[in-house]
Amino acid sequence: MAPQVQIIGVADMPEVHPGDDLAALILEAVRAQGLDIEDGDVLVVTQKIVSKAEGRLVHLRTVEPSPQALELAVRTGKDPRLLEVILRESRRIVRQERGVIICETKHGFVCANAGVDTSNVGGGVVSLLPENPDQSAERIRAAIQEKKGISIAVVISDTFGRPWREGHTNVAIGLAGMSAMKDYVGQTDPHGYVLRVSTMAVADELAAAAELVMEKLSRVPVAIVRGFDYQRAEGSAQELIRPRERDLFR
Repeated sequence: MAPQVQIIGVADMPEVHPGDDLAALILEAVRAQGLDIEDGDVLVVTQKIVSKAEGRLVHLRTVEPSPQALELAVRTGKDPRLLEVILRESRRIVRQERGVIICETKHGFVCANAGVDTSNVGGGVVSLLPENPDQSAERIRAAIQEKKGISIAVVISDTFGRPWREGHTNVAIGLAGMSAMKDYVGQTDPHGYVLRVSTMAVADELAAAAELVMEKLSRVPVAIVRGFDYQRAEGSAQELIRPRERDLFR
């Protein structure tokens, strides 16, 4: 039988607030939908609800812009308070042009606005990326495994742009329970060619596939991916960050 992968959106999640038990909310929503989480499933969870549960929210009215933020506001036309939050979340600004600010976050991710987001959080509030997305994924995984007595993997996803292609796609920023990569290097193709550089970013591919059932406005912040044969491991999304010395775009 040809391999098959099933992607199931988990709908009707309640609004998440700081301090909420995210694993419990996910399990409750899964049960309410008449579903269950099974051994070997991959749970893809959007960054936004993780950040909300962990209290990674900032009210802009509490932010005092720095001179650098004020200078950047003149050049970009953006709210200087928002820019101050972006600067605080960044190791450095990679590029700023035409109102777009590409940053390297403290985690090492390269993305717009250091992952600071104004959508789906309410007026005057912005969300930040989790401080340690891998640990966030592990907490969800451990709690569900303890309650269900099964082994699963968890991917924390977020939406990134790409410097060489139009549009956005979801990628893995946090990971637990599986390897981020599937390595084909050293294997031989059907024509006898030995593969030398074929390493698939499977955690990113799962995050992108899950977005097809999550969408942006449908209030489906969690998806179950079933049937994918992943390598079970501790896992870390840091595996997906290309070292600076090999990065041709930085």
